Amino acid sequence: MTGKFLKVRCKCKNEQVIFGKPSTVVKCLVCGEVLAKPTGGKASITAKVLGVAR
Repeated sequence: MTGKFLKVRCKCKNEQVIFGKPSTVVKCLVCGEVLAKPTGGKASITAKVLGVAR
C-alpha cells in the first residue's frame, strides 16, 4: 500500500484521519460534509489538510 493517511479538519472543526487515495466519497463523521472525493488516484480533498498522520 503506497497511499498515506491524512489528518484533515472539517468546516465544523472536527478533525479526522482519512486515506489519501480513497475509492469512495469520504464524509465528516459529525456533520456529513464531503471531505474527499475519489479521482482515480489521489483524492480531491475539500477539507483543510493538517498533515500526514503517523
